[in-house]
Amino acid sequence: MINPTRRLLRAGILLLLIIVIGVAGYSLIEGWSLFDALYMTIITITTVGYSELHPLSVGGRVFTIFLILGGIGGAFYAILGIIEYIVEGQFGITLGRRRMKTRIASLKEHFILSGFDRFGEEIAKTFKAEGVPFVIIENRPDFITRAEHDGYLILEGDGTKNEVLQEAGIDRARGLVAALESDVDNTYITLSARGLRPKLFIAARASDVEAEKKLRLAGADRIVSPDAIGGRRAAMLALHPAVVDFLDIVTSPNRTEIEMEKVAVNDTSSLNGQTVKDVRQCSSAVILAINKKNGELLPNPPEDEKIVAGDSLIIMGSRKQLGSVEAVCQGEWLNTSN
Repeated sequence: MINPTRRLLRAGILLLLIIVIGVAGYSLIEGWSLFDALYMTIITITTVGYSELHPLSVGGRVFTIFLILGGIGGAFYAILGIIEYIVEGQFGITLGRRRMKTRIASLKEHFILSGFDRFGEEIAKTFKAEGVPFVIIENRPDFITRAEHDGYLILEGDGTKNEVLQEAGIDRARGLVAALESDVDNTYITLSARGLRPKLFIAARASDVEAEKKLRLAGADRIVSPDAIGGRRAAMLALHPAVVDFLDIVTSPNRTEIEMEKVAVNDTSSLNGQTVKDVRQCSSAVILAINKKNGELLPNPPEDEKIVAGDSLIIMGSRKQLGSVEAVCQGEWLNTSN
């Protein structure tokens, strides 16, 4: 199928070529001025039926016959191509946006990403690589076009508005990321989202410490400062490059063997009341740490450490091993073969 833009270009070139041939023919054969030749060409290929400007010679009449036979068909093809591009283009945009809204309305347990500059684009790439459903909220035309080109679900609008967040499915969302460059906008987005979903997980971008404080007051669960993260990473690369390489491997979207997960233990989980030793006996996954319900982080927990509802396990292993531990955390017993 021909690209609409290429079809429009071909139609325009064809129409221009026919006009140039007509003008050149009447000018050379009849010796008419360029304007008279152009006028005669236009009324001929459009079949409007006006009379000739000047009497035609035999050569001029022969040329007119060929211009009518070839030019009228070509001109109408070109004109129809232009009209088709305009009509289909607008219709296609409208239809495409309707389909996108339908897809957004069907999302569940997805993330809402507000902002699609370089920072937001990296987040979107990671979500896509992880197979996580998400929708982008953006109101800047250039970024909207780029997101559409990359095939992402995009909702045109202002993420600080409640109605836009609702259209993005905040009532069904797993979390929200406020990734705009403006700290003020991210704060407003956080306030709006927290008001609509008091228990929704919210991560927000901040440019400095003062913005972090305001975002925490607004209700953000996690604060991300690109400058701070970049600085810490550079320092770690200089001090502990092997550690950074390992973390890159286990957190990379292209990983194949080793993965890391954080799994919450709920009230109905079979792990509730068990010890670290019990988990290690029924799963090969490695328990790196326990994030206790009181907020304490317990790295490399001892085997007699008791796991209770509200704790979260930070585990490492293959996808099968992690899946087995997650099953236990959802209230299902494991087979020792896992």
